[in-house]
Amino acid sequence: MTILITRPAPEGDALAQQLNAAGINAIAQPLLEIGPGDELPTLQSRLDHLQSGDILIAVSAHAVDLAHNYLRSQGASWPKNVHYMAVGDKTAARLAACSGQKAHSPETRNDSEGLLALPALTQVHGRRVLILRGNGGRELIAQTLQQRGAEVHYCETYQRRLLPLDGTALCQTWQAQQVSTIVITSSEQLAYLYRLVPEHDKAWFLQRHLFVPSQRIADQAAALGFSTVSTVGSAANRQLFTTLSKIGTMG
Repeated sequence: MTILITRPAPEGDALAQQLNAAGINAIAQPLLEIGPGDELPTLQSRLDHLQSGDILIAVSAHAVDLAHNYLRSQGASWPKNVHYMAVGDKTAARLAACSGQKAHSPETRNDSEGLLALPALTQVHGRRVLILRGNGGRELIAQTLQQRGAEVHYCETYQRRLLPLDGTALCQTWQAQQVSTIVITSSEQLAYLYRLVPEHDKAWFLQRHLFVPSQRIADQAAALGFSTVSTVGSAANRQLFTTLSKIGTMG
């Protein structure tokens, strides 16, 4: 049994190393890389437009890290009079550490739907909301908050760039390494990986045990033809390791 980790570096490498240290074969093959977003130069002005009681939402730790690095390079700081919120626990912890403010996140469901269910986001009429995110992505948070009467703006603080990969060569390698399990942490990764795999390897590929963070991505995987999909409930390495280490010990 070998587990294939497809999430970007450095998280993918860290998870693979942790699993290998626990005696579970794992390899890391990122499908995309993370870099600074084109809208980073506008971040300071967007933050300056937030007033007391307004809301800042981060969709990922990457969004926080790139924003924080940019603010530090400009000698700027995070505002202290706004509500900080994040999609997941890991992102909330990173946002709190960078901003020095408490950051709220869903207690159970670490996704957009879970965030939107928080009481603090049910009464947002007339408030400004700034969402830190990557290029593209789901529009659910913005659309829902706009429907609730908020004035919503984005700042793309990071970019995801698909890596140019040879799917045929990779599949040959993965089959030789007896990959039985694949970890996918975003719908974009899943769609790209499916495109990479050549048709003559699709049957093998779709028989792998897939681990994903949310039911939404699980549904996407099922629609593509995966027969075995497990939902972890989080994209954080901590939860992924806990789940994968259990199946690793079972062989």
